[in-house]
Amino acid sequence: MKERGRRELRDILVPSDGSEASLEAVAVACQVAKRSKGKVYVVHVIEVERALPLDAEMYPEAQNGEEILSRAEQVAEALDYEVEGELLQAREAGHAIADEAIERGVDGIILGIPYRRPFGEFQMGKTTQYLLKHAPCEIWIIRQAAPEGV
Repeated sequence: MKERGRRELRDILVPSDGSEASLEAVAVACQVAKRSKGKVYVVHVIEVERALPLDAEMYPEAQNGEEILSRAEQVAEALDYEVEGELLQAREAGHAIADEAIERGVDGIILGIPYRRPFGEFQMGKTTQYLLKHAPCEIWIIRQAAPEGV
């Protein structure tokens, strides 16, 4: 049965924080975009405290972000695919990611999130919740499996 209104994901945005979950999202995005001959954009957002100017020099954070983007590029390379990486600085990661999705006109965002239960109940985190409410495109969430015994 054909799904109504279902579009193929071609151009995909993947936010990466360097976690295993976000790198898995990069791999999935590469596989999906490869089939549709699309592009994958990987972004790492450096959140800037309100006490600092938005364009503040944040050398250690930028260096860490470059390493995260490099790992994402290695994941893509292992799949014989090339991604475009970019560092962003913003007050809130969710807002920056949604704006980037609009600016690039992507068909979807693929998020990798860990399994978290800080207060005994599963939680997604504020960035994921923001994107689910405000992103202009389709969102896929790849949640890591719960640890055994949970």
